[in-house]
Amino acid sequence: MQNVTRLPASAGSGQIRIVHLGLGAFHRAHQAVYLERYRQRSGDDAWGVSSANLRTNVALVDALREAGHRYHVAEYADSEHVTIREIGVIEETHFTGRDKSTDGDGQWGRDREALLSRLASPETCLVTLTVTEKGYFLSPASGELLVDDPMIAADIASPETPCTAPGLLVEALRQRRGAELAPFTVLSCDNMPDNGKRTRDAVVQLAARRDTELAAWIEREVAFPCSMVDRIVPAMTEEDFARLAELGIEDPNAVVGEAFSQWVVEDDFPLGRPAWEADGVEMVADVAPFETMKLRMLNGSHSLLAYLGALDGIETVAEAVGRDDLVALLRRYMLDEAAPTLAMPEGTDLTAYAEQLLARFANDSLRHRLQQIAMDGSQKLPQRWLHGAQARLAVDGDVACTALGVAAWIRYTAGNDLAGQPHAVDDPLAGRLADLHARHGDDVASLVRAFLAVEDVFPPALAAEPRFTEAVVDAYTTLTKQGLDGALAALGRA
Repeated sequence: MQNVTRLPASAGSGQIRIVHLGLGAFHRAHQAVYLERYRQRSGDDAWGVSSANLRTNVALVDALREAGHRYHVAEYADSEHVTIREIGVIEETHFTGRDKSTDGDGQWGRDREALLSRLASPETCLVTLTVTEKGYFLSPASGELLVDDPMIAADIASPETPCTAPGLLVEALRQRRGAELAPFTVLSCDNMPDNGKRTRDAVVQLAARRDTELAAWIEREVAFPCSMVDRIVPAMTEEDFARLAELGIEDPNAVVGEAFSQWVVEDDFPLGRPAWEADGVEMVADVAPFETMKLRMLNGSHSLLAYLGALDGIETVAEAVGRDDLVALLRRYMLDEAAPTLAMPEGTDLTAYAEQLLARFANDSLRHRLQQIAMDGSQKLPQRWLHGAQARLAVDGDVACTALGVAAWIRYTAGNDLAGQPHAVDDPLAGRLADLHARHGDDVASLVRAFLAVEDVFPPALAAEPRFTEAVVDAYTTLTKQGLDGALAALGRA
């Protein structure tokens, strides 16, 4: 018998002061939940949200409209304890991608003008983003704007009809500047180091392609605070919807996540913000230590499981950490390779944090699929593994776990597991990486060197480090010849 707590939604007011770009499951299960808590506690209904999807999932946008923008979040502490929370803070939804429900090839930018109008409104004080790493169109290694990307090129050519998140922000800020309105604050909630600074880089670089004075104004006047977000929110499955239906929740817009949640935010909001400290948001002067800790320990561990587990036919995180050898790998990686690279505030217990993460990973109520975590690896590896590896090598530290992870990622991008079963490679560089496999075939050393030479992913200094190259070659060879069991056994003997 499940222990179920049900929490009704707050009443919507129609007052919108926040615009969110990226109406995905994470936003609905994280930022929106914190705002719902705030509204329930404070009675302040002024911080409603206008949320938009920019490229995909018009069906979700329209389904939320049909539901009056109400939906449910199921928070699982474990398989027996769940809180069902109804969310009412989203007041409107938009879609600016291609609406294929229309005739022909589909209408581009269906709600773009309405979204830009909302962004330019004097009432809008804050813009938040969850558009994933690739939604910023920055090189993961160099941080330079990807001006040759077709979508960025389109925004440069037609800046008043933008299709990317940076393009929308530039155009909205241009309109506000022209109307002599103060700029809104831009708060990235994506898993990137220095996410506020990287967001500023993307917006300023794109603005400079249009108007150098506008770019200078943005750089000078717009606040881009950094944040760290943490909650495991798997993609919804038919099984998840069936579980909710058994609890009386028939909601096609529902999301499922773990009970744990964390949000650490740099306190820099010139136009104001919700007083959400009492609702669990940690307001700090410097997010960087927490951000790096989470990226290298939690996300880095997730990526290890994703590539190694997927190659061995393992489906979920909980299934993976049911193996003692994979748990041992994660402990060694977190405590011996990731933790020594972190500069944390006094009193931070990284060993306790690692054990907390392992307990969260073992929550089998979430069904967090490794294939979901494996997406966009080329965008994630630098901040999760590679920067830490550089720090370890600089002090002659061990990087064996990271090297095994990189080897597994390279093998994963071949598009099949170790048993030859095919899987999709969902990555912006998937075509380039497939070409490298085709070109180098079974020549492991040549293949690894070719991958490490991809400067969009690997810092040149790391690629030029023979210790790292050799470690990846050795790990790849062991993994492909002896399988996951052999690779983990070899690592244990090292």
